This record gives sequence, C-alpha cells and structure tokens, in this order.
Amino acid sequence: MANDVITPTSQLLTLKETPNGGRISAQNDAQAVSAWLDEYVDSPQTWKAYRREAERLLLWLASQGLTLADINRETLRRFEAFLADPQPSGQWVGPSKPRTHPAWRPFRGVLSPASRRQSLVILQGLFAWLVEAGWVNHNPFRLMRDKSRRLNNQTPRIERYLEGDLWAWLWKWLNRPLEAGEGNRAHFEHARRRFIFGFAYLLAPRISEMADARMGDFQRSEGRWWWHVVGKGSKMARIPLPEDMLNCLQQWRQALGLSDIPSQLDAETPLLRALDGQRGLGHNQLYRLIRTTFHKAAQALENKGGTPEHIAALNQATPHWLRHTSITHQAQSGISLRHLAESARHARLDTTSRYLHTEDNEWHREQQRHRLAISDTTPLKPPLNRYNREDT
Repeated sequence: MANDVITPTSQLLTLKETPNGGRISAQNDAQAVSAWLDEYVDSPQTWKAYRREAERLLLWLASQGLTLADINRETLRRFEAFLADPQPSGQWVGPSKPRTHPAWRPFRGVLSPASRRQSLVILQGLFAWLVEAGWVNHNPFRLMRDKSRRLNNQTPRIERYLEGDLWAWLWKWLNRPLEAGEGNRAHFEHARRRFIFGFAYLLAPRISEMADARMGDFQRSEGRWWWHVVGKGSKMARIPLPEDMLNCLQQWRQALGLSDIPSQLDAETPLLRALDGQRGLGHNQLYRLIRTTFHKAAQALENKGGTPEHIAALNQATPHWLRHTSITHQAQSGISLRHLAESARHARLDTTSRYLHTEDNEWHREQQRHRLAISDTTPLKPPLNRYNREDT
C-alpha cells in the first residue's frame, strides 16, 4: 500500500531510504507508514483520515530533507507552525482534486486549531506504533510539556451547528417552489437537495454513510421502519425512522420514478443518484453538492437581509455541520441521552453529552433574575425572530 500513502507530486516528494531493521518489512518511511495504515484497512474513513495526516508529515519532511527518524522536539515545533500556515501556499494549498491530478495539494486551506490538534493526535499514535515497530527510537510527542492541552481532542462543546431558527429558514428555502418553466433537470436537482438535507437532519448520517447508502438499507420490521447502516469502525446499527424521514424517502423515490416503498428489486441500488437517475454519488460529489447548497443559501439569505452571523454560519458550514445540527436539535427536542447516543452511534455517552445545550438555556434564563438595582429601568424585550416573518 506504499503507493497509496504518497501521491507522486514531484516538487514535494524526495523520500530517503532509512532501512532500520526493526520489526516490520519496510525500506523507507512511506512503506513504514503504509504498514501502520494496514492496521486500519477495516475502517475506510479512519484509514483515509490517517493517511491524509501522515502524508502531510512525510511530504513536509521530504521538503526539509528529513526522515521520520530525524524528528526531534524542535522539528515538531516547526511542523506545528507549518500546519498553522503551510507556506509557500501555492506549493501546499489548492482546491479539491483527485490525488493523481497535477494540481492536487495536501491542504485545501489553513487548518483550524481543532484540525491541527486532530493532526497531532493522529501523528502521536503513528509514532507510538513506529517506536514499537522499531522503525524510530523515540516518540517526540512525549517531549511536549503542554501535551495534555495540545493533544486533548475532546472539545468541551459542539458549536458547529445551525441554530433552530436558521435551520427552519434553510429548510423552508430548500422547499421553495421552483419558478415556472424550469426543466426536468432543475426539478430532479431540487428533489435531490431536499432529500439529502432531510436525510442528514433527521438521521444524522456521516457523509460517507449517505454516499454509500442503498435503497435496501431502509427496512420494515413488525410495522416499524428502520435504517440499517454500517458506520464508523465497520459497526452495524439500526436507527428508527421518524415519520418525516419516511415521507422524504417516498418523495425522493417518486422523483426517481420508483414506487413509494423500497422493494427487493431495487434493494442494492444507490440511494443518492447522479443526474442520470441511476449512478450513485461519490463522497466528493456529495461533499461539493452540500457545500454549494450552503453557499447559495447564504447568498439568498443575504439578499433577504439576514443577520451577518447567520450568513457567515451558512458560508462556513460543511456537510458535518448537518450531523451536528441533527444531534443537537434531537437533544433539544427532549430525546433521551441513551437513545440519542444510539442514534448517533457514539461509543461513549460523554461524546453525546457535548451536544446538550438545554442546561445552558436554563442557566441563561435564570441568570436574567440578577439585575441592576435601578427602579425606573424597564427590562428590554427580546429581539424579534426575523426568520418567522412571512416575507422570508
């Protein structure tokens, strides 16, 4: 799998051979990293994320004329700074392209603090494995004095989600009638966007789970409908279908010219379809479709005089925001933590608890009792919710 680790980008890649003996069969750093990645072949999304971070490190080392064995605390400090601002930008940053494309680059943009922290977490695991494999003789991450802060990837709260009134506006916008005279393609794309966002909001799938879904994943048992999904870590789960999700599914199947209910005849066909109505959507295609929809929605909201905060949220939103939005709103609707964790397919309850904002709301309301003692002050009324107006 060595060829999968590093894309042949000539201006970046000059790997030194560092045969270290050790406990793995590898002749250079790329092969050593490939051996580590082989441990994750049963978890494709994890494998892909780990490859991305290891690839960035190897390409950066190659540009510095270094190997994995050369990394010390100072080298790691320089790499941290590089993650925060990969320069020269033209060499490292570019739009999304296939990894074999000449214009492919390791970064799409500057990494956020959370993304940099995630990168260090992954690479710390890589070095721990390489030490055990005998490929390197030390783990430079152990020298970090503030390691607990840098490598603690459990952020205390989930903030990357759409607030309730913004989601309500977005869903209304997605369901707006098309203008007269629109053709079949416009109607198909309209139905597809509506289904994708409805699916994402009601069941909180990861983008890979949406792209890989089949019609037969929706099954009825004892009169109740369930979504069967193979998720992160190849874990199988069965999620109850809300009535609204069943309605979304029926409307989408009607747009495809299919019967309302999935049957054995189409069980293995893709759930999400390309413009021909037959081929499935790839992960990158689905990602771009959702991002483009967010950007168009932001422009529409700006044209209607929406708040800068909500316009910025739509412009920043990624497909994973839909999962965060779904889980957060499910929690706010009163679904129990236990069932919410099962629907989200979290291994630990404390992961799910990061989505709970109800206590904050109650705390904020109670805190309003604490006032300045000025008798002639009239409490300010809360601002009107502009997205509940009929003209939106």
